[in-house]
Amino acid sequence: MDNRIRSQELRKKIMSPKEASQFIKDGMTVGTSGFTPAGYPKAVPLALADRANGGEKIKINLITGASVGEELDGELAKAGVIKRRYPYQTNNDMRNGINSGEIKFSDIHLSHMPRWIKYGFFGNIDVAVIEAVAVNVDGSIIPSTSIGCNNALVDKADKVIIEVNTSQPIELEGIHDIYDIKNPPYTQPIPLTGVEQKIGVPYIKCPLDKIAAIVVTDIKDNTRSVAPIDQDSKKMAALIVEFIVQESKKGRIPEKLLPLQSGVGSVANAILGGLEETDFQDLEIYSEVLQDSVFDLIDAGKIKFASGTSLTISPERLESFYKNLHKYREKIILRSEEISNNPEIIRRLGVIAMNTAIEFDIYGNVNSTNIQGSRMMNGIGGSGDFARNAYLSIFMTKSTAKGGDISSIVPFVKHVDHTEHDVHVVVTEQGLADLRGLSPKERAEVIIENCVHPKFKDKLRKYIESADKNSKYKHTPHNFEEAFKG
Repeated sequence: MDNRIRSQELRKKIMSPKEASQFIKDGMTVGTSGFTPAGYPKAVPLALADRANGGEKIKINLITGASVGEELDGELAKAGVIKRRYPYQTNNDMRNGINSGEIKFSDIHLSHMPRWIKYGFFGNIDVAVIEAVAVNVDGSIIPSTSIGCNNALVDKADKVIIEVNTSQPIELEGIHDIYDIKNPPYTQPIPLTGVEQKIGVPYIKCPLDKIAAIVVTDIKDNTRSVAPIDQDSKKMAALIVEFIVQESKKGRIPEKLLPLQSGVGSVANAILGGLEETDFQDLEIYSEVLQDSVFDLIDAGKIKFASGTSLTISPERLESFYKNLHKYREKIILRSEEISNNPEIIRRLGVIAMNTAIEFDIYGNVNSTNIQGSRMMNGIGGSGDFARNAYLSIFMTKSTAKGGDISSIVPFVKHVDHTEHDVHVVVTEQGLADLRGLSPKERAEVIIENCVHPKFKDKLRKYIESADKNSKYKHTPHNFEEAFKG
C-alpha cells in the first residue's frame, strides 16, 4: 500500500467507508469524481446510502463530472439522499426521481461545470469524494479512469475524501494532464495546439490538511457493455464515413483527417469502426470519452493519439485493456472536462463532432434531452460544447421510434437543445442531409427527402405545404397548432 498512499501522515487517516461517510452531513453540497461511469467513488456513497436506509435523515446536493455508476447515482437515488443533481446522469432510479419531481436537476453544458464551481455559482462545496490510484507525499492526487471536474472540486471543497481503488492499475499514473484555468479577469489563452500536447501536470494539487479521510477499496468501475451494432447503426455509420471521405476528396477537410469527437453508444462505435476500412491514417481523437472503438483503432494502427476526460471500457474489454495498458498509454491522455470540452480548443483544432439526438425537426433544430418536451432522459452532456464550436457538427438518430410508430423527424421539436445554427449535418438510416448554407425551407426539403422514413414523408410534405400556404411569413413557415399535435 506504500506505493499507493505515499504519505505517512495520510496513512493515519485511513478509515472505513462508514467512518469516512460521517464527514457528509444533511444539507451539504458534495462533489465527486466520475465521468460516463468511470473513475467514480463507490465505497463512501454505498456507506452513505446505508445511513439513509437505516433511518438517518440526510439530503445532499450532488455534483459530478457527468454520469456515474449504480453505487453512486443509483443507490443514493433509491435511498432518497439526493436533493439536487448536476449536470448529467444516465441512471434509471436517478432519472425516475428527476421526472417525478423528487430530485431537482439542472442540465448544464459540461464545459461550464468546472467554471461554475470555481465561480461559486453552486455555493460552497462542503466535501469532495475523489477516486484515485495513488496519493503523493504532498497530498496531490493521481486520478483513476476519469478526471471530469476533479481538479475544480478539490480546489473549492472544504474537505476531501479520497478513495484509493486498488482495482485500478497503478500504471494509469502519468496519462493525466491537469491544467488549471484562472478566473476572469486573469484568464489566459489555453496553450494547447495539438491533440497529443501536454500542458499541465499528471496530478491534482491538494493540500495535505484538506484531506479528511482515505478509504481503500477494490470495487471496479460499473461500466456498460457496448450495445450490439444493429443494421440501422451500420447504415448511419456508413453514410457518415462516406460523407467524411467525400469532404476530404473535395478539399473541404484536410487529407490528414481533422480530430474526431463522438458520443457513446453503438452508432459512435460503428462510425469509428468504419474508419478502420478507409485510407485515413494517423487519426486523432479529441473527445470526452475514450471507449472500446478507440482502442480497436489503436490495435489496428490507425490512431496517432487520443485525448479525452474518461476511459469508459466495456466489462468484456476491461481485462484486455489492462493487459495492454503499456501500449495504450503511449497513445492516450486524460484531461479535465474544462479542457476536453473547451470551446476555444474545439474550434482551434477543428474537431469533427458526431452526437446522437432523440429527434430533430424539419428545419434542423435538435432535441437531445427531453422526450415529449418534458421527460428528461440523460441531459445535454458535452454535445452542445462540441456542436456549436465544431468544424463539422453532425447529429444522428434512427428515423423512427416506438417500434416504428412515430417519426423521429417532426415539424418542430418540443424541446430545443441545439438550434439550427449549430447543426451542419443530420443523419438517419434513411440517408444524410447536408444543411450548410441552406435556407430553412431548403433544409426542410432535403431533410424530408433524405432522412425521413417513407411512411412519414407525405405527412411532413403536407405540413410544409399547409404551413407555407397559411403563414403570413414565408422564411420559416409554421402551423404551431398542427406542429405540436400528439
